[in-house]
Amino acid sequence: MFTLTRHPPAPELAEFVEYHWVLRWDLRGKPPYEQRVLPNLAVHVTFFPGASGVHGPARAVFSHRLQGRVQGLGVRFRPGTFRAFLGGPVRDIADRAVPLVDVFGPAAVAAAESVRSADEDAQMVRAVDNLLIANPEPLSPAAREAAEAVESIARDPGITRVAQLCADTGLTTRSVQRMFAEHVGCPPKWAIRIYRLNDAAQRLVTEGDPDYAGLALRLGYSDQSHFIRDFRTVTGQSPAEYLRTARAAAEREPDSDRT
Repeated sequence: MFTLTRHPPAPELAEFVEYHWVLRWDLRGKPPYEQRVLPNLAVHVTFFPGASGVHGPARAVFSHRLQGRVQGLGVRFRPGTFRAFLGGPVRDIADRAVPLVDVFGPAAVAAAESVRSADEDAQMVRAVDNLLIANPEPLSPAAREAAEAVESIARDPGITRVAQLCADTGLTTRSVQRMFAEHVGCPPKWAIRIYRLNDAAQRLVTEGDPDYAGLALRLGYSDQSHFIRDFRTVTGQSPAEYLRTARAAAEREPDSDRT
């Protein structure tokens, strides 16, 4: 249905950007396709015809309709670092998208046109890198601490409660909550939940015949029913429904590179 490639940012942006992702599809003469993306903490900046914008951290499944022939580029920012570009609390853009020009000014229009007309991925990446390099403030100590806190959650599945994150960072609960609102865009409890359930979604697809009770236990849930309720709340599907959908998609698109 589509091709997806990832590219590193310019060295000047390494503290801010995890990677650029270039997406292309050609569905001319074919039915449109709904692509679903699980909630995540990253801010994404996208340059696509009719779908350009700054997308804040999401708490719900995002769905985009693919149709026609399109190419575009997205930037996945390291959670905790986008305040340097936004100039305000990241919570202000949580669960919504704002126009590129509201954050990056008129130069974003030229960058979007360069992405649309590019012949190669490198041209897209260069145009967007140039836009980003012209905008950020230095990464503040507070932002760096926030980014490292999120990376601790991602790295250690044993962190299942905010109290554990406080012990890891040496901060009080209130300080961690303020830090996450300002720099990450969501409460720390939700961040832990998102990483646990994204981990669960990956395990469901890769483990073949999953043991739901065992998976719930490994992810820190007290029982299987709590895990299933949480999973449905975030993804809109039960674990079994999600697994069936993922397997059906893999059978239709065995060579797709998906994220």
